[in-house]
Amino acid sequence: MEVSSLSLSSFFAGIGGFDLGFERKGFKTAFQCEINDFCVSVLEHHWPTVERAEDISTLNADDIPSTDIWCGGFPCQDVSVARGARGRDGLRGKNSGLFYPFLELIKAKKPRVLVLENVVGLLNSHNGQDFRVVLEELTEIGYAVAWRVMNSRYFGAPQSRPRVFICASLDDPELPLRVLYEESAGTRPVARREGFLEVHECDVSGAKVPGVAYCLAATSGRHTGTDWSRTYISYHSSVRRLTPNECEGLQGFPMHWTDIPLLKGKNAADCDTPRYHALGNAVAVPVIEWIADNLRLALDAKLRLFNGFTVEDATSRYPDFQVKGARVQELSSLHFSVDDGQERLRWQNGGYARKGVCIDVRAPEAPTKPIETPLIDVIETRKPAQHYYLSANAAEGILRRVDSQNRTLFGPMDTALRRMAKKPSKRSFQSASVLQPQLAN
Repeated sequence: MEVSSLSLSSFFAGIGGFDLGFERKGFKTAFQCEINDFCVSVLEHHWPTVERAEDISTLNADDIPSTDIWCGGFPCQDVSVARGARGRDGLRGKNSGLFYPFLELIKAKKPRVLVLENVVGLLNSHNGQDFRVVLEELTEIGYAVAWRVMNSRYFGAPQSRPRVFICASLDDPELPLRVLYEESAGTRPVARREGFLEVHECDVSGAKVPGVAYCLAATSGRHTGTDWSRTYISYHSSVRRLTPNECEGLQGFPMHWTDIPLLKGKNAADCDTPRYHALGNAVAVPVIEWIADNLRLALDAKLRLFNGFTVEDATSRYPDFQVKGARVQELSSLHFSVDDGQERLRWQNGGYARKGVCIDVRAPEAPTKPIETPLIDVIETRKPAQHYYLSANAAEGILRRVDSQNRTLFGPMDTALRRMAKKPSKRSFQSASVLQPQLAN
């Protein structure tokens, strides 16, 4: 089958990360659904002729064109561990609960292939029951489902951004495995923290950055001087935030992707805020490209395996399933009370489910051949506008919180902030460690 003839429907489309990644591999976007006004404007700017809907909760299945592939990152706010003490409502929540109207559309249209993305917190939300619901609902309507946590830093996007990706197929039970796994075992990187310690310097501007950025979050365009756990750009005696253009590079978008005409003439911070939010909520395009390329090859394959393919077959055909700790379980046996606090499903970060049976494994976050792009490659060589730079008060605020919590910043940043705040160095750069990266949003 010619991939150029395959069409894509994009739900919770955001700024089009799925759409862009798939189109780079020959797929065609036929439909988009997105409710955020700014994101809709970005989609209209880049896909002016694509049919579009806004609210998935009121969308009628008859209004969706027949397409081969449905993709989307349904909202993560209610399953993200970033909510901390505020607790997580999981799939019961106002945002992540939009999975259910999406599911009803899936049941009505039965697309051939699903490709979904969410934060790693989906695996343990509501003691693991939320993810069981996702697997059970999809397998009950005939889908074979594979999942895998993959980190964008190993796919060509220079930030540590682990996300769980789900692929489901209606007519080829092995296809989800072909999409998310390879015939050779994935790589299990060692010395993962070295990327946050390495110092890379721009010869033109003198900017110093680590080799890899922390996970990009949806933030405001206004800085309060309280956030020490995000990635900054350091100079001799000044420190600044990443610009929206640089955040686009972190996610694998072309520069100025979100700098649309709608923003012209507005206050600089007010222009930046919707861009930061949209980019922090986006998918990393290089990971989507990798998935789309695997899907293209899987759909092109002439060999179709027998319909009796089982979860046990995964262990014999895919090296990432031939690991100690692989567990085969009946989904129906995993119903525990969410509220009693006694039972907890501990889903591993990779697996496969079909016909009510699942196998989960400790899968690697990197492909067989990792692609590691250094952060310095997406940093602008020119020095940006002054409002991106931290003030002396902001520098002092960050240092106060870092010192009170006995943290240690990236060396050049610590040095520059202390110069700005006129504070003595906490410890020598040679002995400095780095903040623990934000690995699980």
